[in-house]
Amino acid sequence: MDWDSAYRGEGAFDGPPPWNIGEPQPELAALIRAGKVRSDVLDAGCGHAELALALAGDGYTVVGIDLSPTAIAAAEAAAQERDLTTATFVADDITSFSGFDGRFNTVIDSTLFHSLPVEGRDGYLRSVYRAAAPGAAYFVLVFAKGAFPAELEQKPNEVTEDELRETVGRYWTVDEIRPAFIHSIPPRFTDAPFPMPAHDSDEKGRMKMPAFLLSAHKPA
Repeated sequence: MDWDSAYRGEGAFDGPPPWNIGEPQPELAALIRAGKVRSDVLDAGCGHAELALALAGDGYTVVGIDLSPTAIAAAEAAAQERDLTTATFVADDITSFSGFDGRFNTVIDSTLFHSLPVEGRDGYLRSVYRAAAPGAAYFVLVFAKGAFPAELEQKPNEVTEDELRETVGRYWTVDEIRPAFIHSIPPRFTDAPFPMPAHDSDEKGRMKMPAFLLSAHKPA
């Protein structure tokens, strides 16, 4: 996908990216409320950085990294507008970035994992593991198989629980994988000849798409 085009509201989607819901994903917001997140935080594949901005607003020090300069520019502008001084944003390739060795006590992947090419997963996991401090927590919110129509040729790389556990477990110690939801503006794919699966909606009218929430850690 051309991520810059997506963040400009062009390309595959008819309008803004459906994952831009104006706030952190509810599954991750619940982790923050439960005290599971510790500074410094890496927001891996931050996009417009709704998660990173919310964390900075709560006093966390957070770095957001994304491949799209358009998304990073929007995140920086939002941080400046809100006078958030503990959020930093970097345009870089999350599968090969460097310069943060051992820094982060929490790494959060808010719907990035399924956006990566399958062949890019190993480089991504190695890179975020290198950036994590000993004992760091790692959370991944990722689409489960069946979230999108099987006929859709270009779609996120949804995962099974076993696939997710095996892939992440090459580097991280997996503590838990549980069913979850990714809340999304109902996506409208241009020229799609088939409808989305009939998922439930939340109280704000957002589609609740099947997902997994993985919790893992780096040994101390």
